Amino acid sequence: MNHTAQGTFDVRLEPSGTPDQGEGSALAAFVLSKRYHGPLDAESHGQMISASSVTEKGSAAYAAVERLTGTLDGRSGSFALVHRGIMSAAERELRIDIVPDSGSGELKGIRGTLDIEIAADGTHTYTLTYALPGGDVH
Repeated sequence: MNHTAQGTFDVRLEPSGTPDQGEGSALAAFVLSKRYHGPLDAESHGQMISASSVTEKGSAAYAAVERLTGTLDGRSGSFALVHRGIMSAAERELRIDIVPDSGSGELKGIRGTLDIEIAADGTHTYTLTYALPGGDVH
């Protein structure tokens, strides 16, 4: 049975090294830290790499992994997420999955997906759709 958790999160990206500027694109790496609020009450740490157009603002791609540690609907533990994003001025494609078999503690066996939205005012929101072994949350 799938469950849904929705809330907000804060994110901090810090460059890791010097960007590689080349003809047509720039490559960069970042250390990321997040704080999730709501039914997912967790901190995360991870790494992100990106490639962006040097001629078209907003055209980019990124991949990231992060590990969250905290509570989800009252269950404590951790799990990892993997991100794949591609953006252009015309469209955005983003896929974020829970890494299979990455759950620990009371979140062991968790599976699912995470969707994020960024409002015009910069507020980040998440919707986590997930399932746990046995199907019951509480």
